[in-house]
Amino acid sequence: MPDWFSRARVAVVVAACGALLLSRGGGVETLNAAPPQAAIAPSKSWEILEVRPSFYVIAAASANISVQVGEDGVVVVDAGSAADAPGVLAAIKSISPKPIRYIIDTGPDADHVGGNEVLSKAGEKLFAGGRNRGDSAAPIVSVENVLQYMAKFPAGALPTEVFHYSRKYMYLNGEAIEVLSQPAAHTDSDAFVFFRRSDIVVAGDVLDTRRFPVIDIARGGSIQGEIAALNRLVDLAVPSVPVVTREAGTIVVPGHGRLCDQYDVVEYRDMLTIIRDRVADLIKAGRSLAEVKTAQPAKGYDGRYGNAGGAWTTDRFIEAVYQSLAKGKP
Repeated sequence: MPDWFSRARVAVVVAACGALLLSRGGGVETLNAAPPQAAIAPSKSWEILEVRPSFYVIAAASANISVQVGEDGVVVVDAGSAADAPGVLAAIKSISPKPIRYIIDTGPDADHVGGNEVLSKAGEKLFAGGRNRGDSAAPIVSVENVLQYMAKFPAGALPTEVFHYSRKYMYLNGEAIEVLSQPAAHTDSDAFVFFRRSDIVVAGDVLDTRRFPVIDIARGGSIQGEIAALNRLVDLAVPSVPVVTREAGTIVVPGHGRLCDQYDVVEYRDMLTIIRDRVADLIKAGRSLAEVKTAQPAKGYDGRYGNAGGAWTTDRFIEAVYQSLAKGKP
């Protein structure tokens, strides 16, 4: 197991149901939950991984949550689901007693933004002038389009600092932090968060090591944009060269699943490029969607990333690739 992954493990027990463990080799695995108990009897155990000094990943039930800590306070990337929010907050407090200063959303999905309100209200804006002021909650940062997909969320969960340009940045805890917009990838509202000193990129749902990526056509996602975003991620990450035997280099935190390095991202990008090209060739040959599915363009990768059931099946992934290419999305 790599040194950067196993440097410290802090077991945090929080009340809720289910359990997840994050490991280098096996990804995220859901365990059976015990029957509901009284409120004082916790039934969930999450693992907190210190992957760099002052940088942690919480393997929560809903999504991977990244936490940077230091003298200025706590920066959280993705807040998890609403149901997980109390447990996520407890986990963050076990890492650092400092106030949460910022929440950064990598996308609009409920399993990433549902906990926004709880974490924001528990935090404190820099220079807020005291906890009694109504505007003292920690700001929530996102790409502008995230707002339109959160219309049904409570006001306290909505992003308060949005941007429509390619990069937003800040400098906290002795580190430059870049929030990099990734248009038309998983959705039209994705962002990478690059912690430059820690050499960590939080990729959100552009990268999901458990399965084929969710390409949400209805919310502006596309296979071409997904591959473009992964190309950018490959460019941002630096592998462990020339000493390839070291477990070093840039760490990439996916939206779900195990931590990655640049080689993992390259492999994921190449897999998607091959499937895209196969589907494109079938479309060029005049094949219908049903015929494309019959041709099994994901063959060779379905065993690793495919899923016959659940919310995101291999069929739905191929449909999204087909629709994206057929409509000529960017």
